[in-house]
Amino acid sequence: MSLTQDEILTGLAEVIEEVSGVAADKVTREATFENDLEIDSLTMVEVVVECESRFGVRIPDEALETLKTVGDAIDYIATAGVPA
Repeated sequence: MSLTQDEILTGLAEVIEEVSGVAADKVTREATFENDLEIDSLTMVEVVVECESRFGVRIPDEALETLKTVGDAIDYIATAGVPA
C-alpha cells in the first residue's frame, strides 16, 4: 500500500501534534522542523520513532540529518524502500 503525499502530510502532522504539541495546521510542506515548528533534536527523535511505526519505514540517523523541512520528510517517507 502506497500513500499519497497528502496522506503522509496528514499523518506526519498528527504525529508532530501528538509528540510536540504543535498544532497540526501549522505543519506544512515548507515548514522547517527547527525554526518554524520549534522541534528540538530530542523531540525529532520521538517524531521519527512514531513515523517509523505509523508508516512502516526505517529512518536511519544519517537520513535524519538531511530532513530539514516537513517536505523533506514527506519525500523520504514516500520513497523509503523504493530502489534508486
